[in-house]
Amino acid sequence: MQGSNLQESVTRQREALMDLLREPMQRLAMDATSAWGDRDRLDAVLGQGLKDLPYCKHLYAIDSRFVQITDNVSHDGLLEGFGRNRSDRPYIGQADAETGLFLSDAYISLREQRPSLTALQVVRDGEGELLGYIGAYFGLRDLPLTRQLYDEPRHWQQIRGDPSIRGTVFHQCRTDSVMDRNLDTVLGVVSELMVYHGFYHVILHFSSSRAVIWQLADPYRYRLLDIEALMAPDICLAYPRQSYPPDVLIPADKVRAILDNFRGLRQMDEMFYLRSGTINLFNGIVGVTFSCDGSHYVPWDEFLCMDKTFWAGASTRN
Repeated sequence: MQGSNLQESVTRQREALMDLLREPMQRLAMDATSAWGDRDRLDAVLGQGLKDLPYCKHLYAIDSRFVQITDNVSHDGLLEGFGRNRSDRPYIGQADAETGLFLSDAYISLREQRPSLTALQVVRDGEGELLGYIGAYFGLRDLPLTRQLYDEPRHWQQIRGDPSIRGTVFHQCRTDSVMDRNLDTVLGVVSELMVYHGFYHVILHFSSSRAVIWQLADPYRYRLLDIEALMAPDICLAYPRQSYPPDVLIPADKVRAILDNFRGLRQMDEMFYLRSGTINLFNGIVGVTFSCDGSHYVPWDEFLCMDKTFWAGASTRN
């Protein structure tokens, strides 16, 4: 999970789904009590209850030992499932008989191999004794949720890299790439493309001397620029002039300063050095990946305040 915003979005969607399920599942449990133990009658009760759950793929009933005592009742009729032991499924391990309605974490379904959810409704007899559960199976893609896109957090995030690379970092030494030997030209070209030609997302791979770019005029496709293109200022003639977007988070006059910071991090140490740097103008985040394979994602203004001493210490902690 990438911070609390993403988890909060997931939590809101689960709460919305529980609100949709609570009343019809409780009603279904009450109707099922009198038919419990009679496969045909239970199938009929589930078929009737399914009408109130249009987004559910199928319903079934299981006893207290998690053995299925009905067929899988779908909107298209009865499906195979009677007698199936569900005790090894991930949602069973999370079930709590003391909770009236339980909603599982998402899992990958056995048959369809797609993200799914199961809701389990406890069923009790008139004396309060546990009879079993009614299961409702959902495919995540079918759920009628709002799914409002979460906001990417704007704070420093550190991601550790490959342990095998970290373990050998003291045995490596930076070798100047073609991009390193032509940084003045490369950074000048990239800055021009970002500020005046609509390039809003750029990844610079210093070690392999290439760049991956996204342009406002064609945002769904990336373009790969090799070192020959990055070393040729007249490449700017290939892209139309475009006004700097007004709704970005990185000011136009800070783009070159960020790129110059990449230069400093690339040259800061022979063992700990920058391998790649990323700028996204719209979310205002700068990404850096070092020779130890550790990555950091930092708001642009914080990034400009972090000197080589800070990054040298951060790199050793990756």
